[in-house]
Amino acid sequence: MQQKTINRYIDWTVIDSLIKPLKPLVLLLAAVLLCVGCSQVPSLSSSPWQVINLPSESNLQDIAFTSDPNHGWIVGSNATLLETTDAGQTWQEQRLDLDEEKALLTSVSFSGREGWIVGQPSVLLHTDDEGKSWNRILLSEKLPGAPNTILALGPKSAEMTTNVGAIYRTSDAGQNWKAMVQEAVGVVRNIQRSSNGGYVAVSAKGNFYSTWEPGQNAWIPHNRNSSRRVQNMGFSQDGRLWMLARGGQVQFSSAQNWEEWEEPLHPEVSTSWGLLDLAYRTPDEVWVAGGSGNLLCSFDGGKTWQKDREVENVPSNFYKIVFLSPQQGFIIGQQGILLKYQANAASA
Repeated sequence: MQQKTINRYIDWTVIDSLIKPLKPLVLLLAAVLLCVGCSQVPSLSSSPWQVINLPSESNLQDIAFTSDPNHGWIVGSNATLLETTDAGQTWQEQRLDLDEEKALLTSVSFSGREGWIVGQPSVLLHTDDEGKSWNRILLSEKLPGAPNTILALGPKSAEMTTNVGAIYRTSDAGQNWKAMVQEAVGVVRNIQRSSNGGYVAVSAKGNFYSTWEPGQNAWIPHNRNSSRRVQNMGFSQDGRLWMLARGGQVQFSSAQNWEEWEEPLHPEVSTSWGLLDLAYRTPDEVWVAGGSGNLLCSFDGGKTWQKDREVENVPSNFYKIVFLSPQQGFIIGQQGILLKYQANAASA
């Protein structure tokens, strides 16, 4: 009787030792099945986005084109500068004569043949020949923060922001700059400009945001309207604010009052990945991009959503969407990932 008890104990020990290593795999499979079951978002019938191979694995930051829609530039980390002459189908790396070989180039903008690039720690470049040559412009050591964004406004004119929310404008090709706001807002996570010259900036920790309109002396701070930290903000084509918050939440403000917000939307419920950027292709067509190759689209201004499942396997976080026109758009990701919008594929 005693011997049988011992054998029975030994058998269960062996079985448990065989099953134990498989438990993590079983839990992982269960989690995958649960996520698949939770995703009820319809799929796009076909993806309008093409993955473009680039000669760089740097983290890309911004993209802009000259007056020629075939001629464009990309900037990124490690002083990366890429040029295309075929509307973004192929790109070539160009070298810049910078002392800071690891400089982070954060923004590029063109108006006709004239273009600008800014970056960190203190980089300002200017061209008047579509980028055949770039000239370094020295910035004052008293500049609040580091250059963050640049917008070409016309001949010899541009508007620059820093990573603490300072706003400056030049009308003499960068030789002199005029402060547009008296005080900086503090370190910002991101900052975006409206078509009428206003700005919205999200604080570094995402716990509040600030707005500024031309003619105001200072930024106006606003508390976030929920417990979710703000990830990104910008302007819709009808003048409203949009907000991306943690947990995949999208929200739009009232057009008349930026303190009034509509009910939050969740393009994909029960997801752990975050939304990083939003952009309009047309007044009704909205795209949102996020981590782990996630990309969603709404054709009714954000009321209903569809998911682009053909790009889910792209190994990158999509953190910037740029539509230069309804026919020309790009999505920027990590480690040299670039998606190009194909108007013909979308209408097929």
